[in-house]
Amino acid sequence: MSTTITKPPTATGAHRGPVPSRFAFLTAAVGGQNLSLVGALVVVLALFGILDDNYLSLSNMQVIAEAATIIGLLAVVQTVVIICSGLDISVGSQTGVASVISAMAFTVTGANAYLGVAAAVGIGLLIGVLNGVIIVYGRVNPTIATLAGLAAYKGLAQLLSDGRAQGYVLNDDVFVFLGRGKIAGLPVMVWILILVSLAVHILLKYTDIGRNLYAIGGNDTAARLVGININKYLIAVYALIGIVAAIAGVLLTARTGSGQPVSGSEGLELKAITAAALGGAALKGGKGGIGGTLLAVALLGALENGLTVQGINSFWQNVAQGALLVIAVVIQQRRSGERAIGLPA
Repeated sequence: MSTTITKPPTATGAHRGPVPSRFAFLTAAVGGQNLSLVGALVVVLALFGILDDNYLSLSNMQVIAEAATIIGLLAVVQTVVIICSGLDISVGSQTGVASVISAMAFTVTGANAYLGVAAAVGIGLLIGVLNGVIIVYGRVNPTIATLAGLAAYKGLAQLLSDGRAQGYVLNDDVFVFLGRGKIAGLPVMVWILILVSLAVHILLKYTDIGRNLYAIGGNDTAARLVGININKYLIAVYALIGIVAAIAGVLLTARTGSGQPVSGSEGLELKAITAAALGGAALKGGKGGIGGTLLAVALLGALENGLTVQGINSFWQNVAQGALLVIAVVIQQRRSGERAIGLPA
């Protein structure tokens, strides 16, 4: 009696399951919610590249990156506080105070750049903790508390500087390195943004602290019931904002050559909030990421530079930023499925 042996199917004929498409791979790598930002960025770059031959040049790309660095730093920490269901409208004014303090301390200490930087970071930490304490223990709404801070810290910067630019730091190697130096072809300012963004991304995605921050923003009652010290976390988040805003202030001083009480820092809060919202940070908390925020920062930077190169009135840039913020919030509301205010379900 003969036995028939059936050979298993060869690897060529075996069923391997569906092969992921290139589009699916791109979606997984970038994030489905960020594909629209990538598309918008490509369109903006292509459009202004057609209108101006030098727009896509390496030198102009570096200009865009340097200009977007300060906004990027503030947008990154704004994303963190929005994830916690908070907000900080005072980040621009904090940056102005830190810029003035860094230049004044540099001058008073006999041109010691390190003491200037330390003084700025110290005042930033103090302001951040103060904001957190007012919000947590004063039981003040974050929007109202930081709106008050927007005015108060702006006034403080003007009082300290008498409303004028302070000091001159471009004769110091440290400030020149921070504002105009390069490492591996990239501006030092951009490297600082990359390092801060990477650190915050790791904190949010791969640590218990990050998971607790998302939990606080998603459902603060549930977070409290499982033992998360919400007060401690919120104060720490606002302290982080103060520190990073101070770093942004130091970079503003290094880039402009002097401490700027208002010029260069006014309006940064709107840009930071717009970038965070465009990047997917839900204004009601519990959702957001650093990757989307950085893409939104790049989009805003490319758009602003393109409008400037084309000689379009800067007032239109404010109109565009406001429109983008409204669009981002509308998209969030539509995705959430919530009933529109004043309309039937």
